[in-house]
Amino acid sequence: MISFDFEYYKPSTINEAVQLFYTLQIQKKRPIYFSGGTEIITLGRLNLVTPEAVIDIHDIPECKVLQLDEYHLVMGAALTLTEIEKANVFPLLSKTASEVADHTARNKITLGGNICGKIFYREAVLPFLLTNSQVVIAGPSGIKRVPIQDVFYKQLRLQTGEFLVQIVTNQNDLSVPSVSIKKRRQWGTGYPLVTIAAMKTKEGIRAAFSGLCPFPFRSKQIEDDLNQTQLPLEARIEHAIHHLPTPILNDTEGSSEYRIFVFKNTLQEIFTALEGEEHAQ
Repeated sequence: MISFDFEYYKPSTINEAVQLFYTLQIQKKRPIYFSGGTEIITLGRLNLVTPEAVIDIHDIPECKVLQLDEYHLVMGAALTLTEIEKANVFPLLSKTASEVADHTARNKITLGGNICGKIFYREAVLPFLLTNSQVVIAGPSGIKRVPIQDVFYKQLRLQTGEFLVQIVTNQNDLSVPSVSIKKRRQWGTGYPLVTIAAMKTKEGIRAAFSGLCPFPFRSKQIEDDLNQTQLPLEARIEHAIHHLPTPILNDTEGSSEYRIFVFKNTLQEIFTALEGEEHAQ
């Protein structure tokens, strides 16, 4: 049960949502955007999030779009993870999203809610980092479309009054060989020790990670090390570990040492899946 009251608004257009945020901010009501509300309930029970007003973007048409043409896939931020999984137009995203929480929760958790949330795993962002997708962001200065790498560092760097509307992915990237593996302390339950999403391109294997650090990330240095195919995979992984960002999580789910152990083993599985048993040696 949430121990605080808040005003609830459900705009039907992007402009209405942005104007509402501005008006409520002027009134010092600390507004926040949301589409599924699961995180507000979870963190609100712990008094970690206590907004005085929430702006539900779920009814904004642009936030619910799921459109695939010969060039791009456009996915609205208010699509639930279940909707994404069922549509399965982006298999790597579908697989990654299907491992978030449980089925009941995924019926409510939205793409934008997962990527922009305060719970730091944000696993749904991994496929978009790998495909160099673009994000559509609305705010007081209008609507902009920018590469995700320009605005995502540990989290989506939104300015005050901005919200995620859509993510646009190149159609050619949707069918690239890919794999997503999530390892938990207890099979099927709990937060991840590590999640790795990877895809095989003409330039080499790309990989993005969640659960190892208190933020999801993709690292060019790590990818460069992992793609030194003249070296045995074990040596490549050992080199890559030296470029891991800090801190490595050390909590009740697993110690930092155990997470590194799981990380190494999971990378072995990733490369075996994408390169084959013979080449992943």
